[in-house]
Amino acid sequence: MPLVLNEEQEMLRESARGFLDEKAPVSALRKLRDDNNPDGFDRGLWKEMAEMGWAGILVEEEHGGADFGFVGAGVLAEEMGRTLTASPFLSTSILAATALKKLGSDAQKQANLPNIAAGETLYALAVDEHRKHRPAKISMQAEKHGNGFKLSGDKTFVADGHVADKIIVAARSAGAAGEQNGLTLFLVDAKAKGVSVERTQMVDSRNAARIKFDGVEATGDEVLGEVDGGYMALEGVLNAGRAGLAAEMSGSAQQAFEMTVSYLKERKQFGTEIGTFQALQHRAAHLYSEIELAKSAVLKALQDLDAHYGMAGPICSLAKAKAGDVAKLASQEAVQMYGGIGMTDEFDIGFYMKRIRVAQEMFGDAAFHADRLAQMRGY
Repeated sequence: MPLVLNEEQEMLRESARGFLDEKAPVSALRKLRDDNNPDGFDRGLWKEMAEMGWAGILVEEEHGGADFGFVGAGVLAEEMGRTLTASPFLSTSILAATALKKLGSDAQKQANLPNIAAGETLYALAVDEHRKHRPAKISMQAEKHGNGFKLSGDKTFVADGHVADKIIVAARSAGAAGEQNGLTLFLVDAKAKGVSVERTQMVDSRNAARIKFDGVEATGDEVLGEVDGGYMALEGVLNAGRAGLAAEMSGSAQQAFEMTVSYLKERKQFGTEIGTFQALQHRAAHLYSEIELAKSAVLKALQDLDAHYGMAGPICSLAKAKAGDVAKLASQEAVQMYGGIGMTDEFDIGFYMKRIRVAQEMFGDAAFHADRLAQMRGY
């Protein structure tokens, strides 16, 4: 499949870029930070996104969605990365929508997908329990209790967990931490008895949460997929999230590069534009080449999720690792070329560096995905 967008996807890109440039520039993120907005995003803006069909970009038309596929979702994520748009798009419209589409029963789909498409219900995926992303090391317990389960344990770095109405949580119903077998996914109410949420303010001016589950009751109807067989199901959902984050970081890297090139053309030293300095030209050319490689890897991952969902793990890992490394390089080179002033709030570039570093860690950094690919290849 050619690594280019089709006509409809290009139209979506153009529409999204115009909307976000007007409605969600970086100045909007500044305001969220300065106002210490408890949600970490603008609910009015999210409502407008839902009205445009973005919230239901992955949801089937029968449930009120646009059903535009993962490439379409990636186009939106990339444009949001360009303007550092804060929204529950990743947690609700990519992660939760994917989990419910691929794993949900007919009743679960009917009860949840229309609400996602309408932007009425927010979701969060609770996976991590340690400093680093290690899904196989989940130790949170799901003890059998009557016809259901009782969930006990802690989760950390739960994106949008502080505002979620529903939480998809991975818990261990069998086996021990480090084993793939024995994980089960549950869809629980965020206000259920025994659930306590602590908002975490992060360096990128977004929000996550630490969530404690203390004997939370989950019925059999709240199980997503198969009992004890949730690891591979979870990996599929995480792959969608990894590709979405890769697309966002690709957009951030592109914008950081464009801002830096413009600055190189304006800033003068010794009466000369610094963009004429050959050393800086070489660094800019190298960064441009790396950004193009990352764009191709990201688009391939999104295409494979649409065409071969169950086999897209390796390319999603490659895209997440490459986009993370390139976006980090783009932000670091930008700050270097701006000079020390690049880290001040006078310029936007520091905001890009902070968001990229958080996105780079979420759902596995480059080292995690290099190790994951090595294991897949038998090393």
